[in-house]
Amino acid sequence: MSIKFNAEEKADLISRLQDYCDAELDRELGSFEAQFMLDFISDTMGPFFYNRGIYDAQAMLQQQLEQVGESIYELEQVPKKPG
Repeated sequence: MSIKFNAEEKADLISRLQDYCDAELDRELGSFEAQFMLDFISDTMGPFFYNRGIYDAQAMLQQQLEQVGESIYELEQVPKKPG
């Protein structure tokens, strides 16, 4: 699965990458270089971030389901004994 960005997102990401390289690495990147770097980062590292997000969402959902189960258990009624 490949991570896709729309044109606006891609332009924003490229701009952020250029700003970072200029400020932190004292290296100016042209749009073409930044595009290649963004593609590299997205293709090689993006799946790790995506998978981490999936794992975190799964853990949160599991926690929520446990809370729902506990809430349902609290609604349980004890039957009265006859007599």
